[in-house]
Amino acid sequence: MVSTAAAPPSLDATRAARLRRYYRRRHVLARTALYAVAVLAALVCAGPFLYGAITALKLNADLYDPDNNPFIFNEPATLDHVIFLFTDTAFLTFVANTVWVGLLVVAITLVLGVPAAYALTRLDRPWAGPMGIGIFFVYLVPPTLLFLSLSRLVVATGLQDSSWSLVLVYPTITIPVSVWLLIGFLKALPRDIEEQAMVDGYSRLGAFTRTVVPLLFPGVVAIIVFAFTLVASEFIYALAFISPTSEKVVSTGVPTELIRGDIFFWQSLQAAGVLIAVPIALLFNLLLARFISGFTQGAVKG
Repeated sequence: MVSTAAAPPSLDATRAARLRRYYRRRHVLARTALYAVAVLAALVCAGPFLYGAITALKLNADLYDPDNNPFIFNEPATLDHVIFLFTDTAFLTFVANTVWVGLLVVAITLVLGVPAAYALTRLDRPWAGPMGIGIFFVYLVPPTLLFLSLSRLVVATGLQDSSWSLVLVYPTITIPVSVWLLIGFLKALPRDIEEQAMVDGYSRLGAFTRTVVPLLFPGVVAIIVFAFTLVASEFIYALAFISPTSEKVVSTGVPTELIRGDIFFWQSLQAAGVLIAVPIALLFNLLLARFISGFTQGAVKG
């Protein structure tokens, strides 16, 4: 009589099941390790920001006691130093000056940089290559070698001790690197795009604005982020050209207002840094994908 009991699984099936379980566990462990490393890296990168945020809310007795842990509140938190920043300093004036200078510098950079990059890339002139290299070399000159000569220009135009001097000077930094970036980006775009538009009846300017400019958006985003970040962080020109408090930007206004002789308003300094960094970080993260796309595509084509 033939037995109806189920036959034991074969050796190959057992081994296959064991391998599936092994690779499943390995995949889970690998993903867990990856996320753990990512979280650790995020905490390390966010460490200065978290320390600044905690310090900004600390009492003097908590901050200046060397026995206290600097990363926790050993005493109750306070908003006094943040309020001091807004009521006893010209912080809002510094922010307003930074914003309008940044917007003007971004606009000037785009208005001059985009057409210049297009002309050097598309018009096939014999001087285009050397001029492109020359423009990039201008960016490599350290600001410490230029601010004396630029000071004479600022004085000659009557813009000393005015934030308009920064609107005049900063494009000399932003335009060269923007042109170089856009040259690489435009070389990645086929000429057929605007040529087809010109065949359809558009002028070169019309073909440029209707077909090329929309495709340049990632590069334009990279320029906007770069130019505005420069305005918010540049120190040498802002310090050399401007002395009145009402005309200063945040890069010079905050340290000069909150460091008075040998007195450092540490909590207010940290609060200013956090309040400036948060909107820039949010804007940067919103545009991060296009920013990276603009820099990578503009960097590898040439």
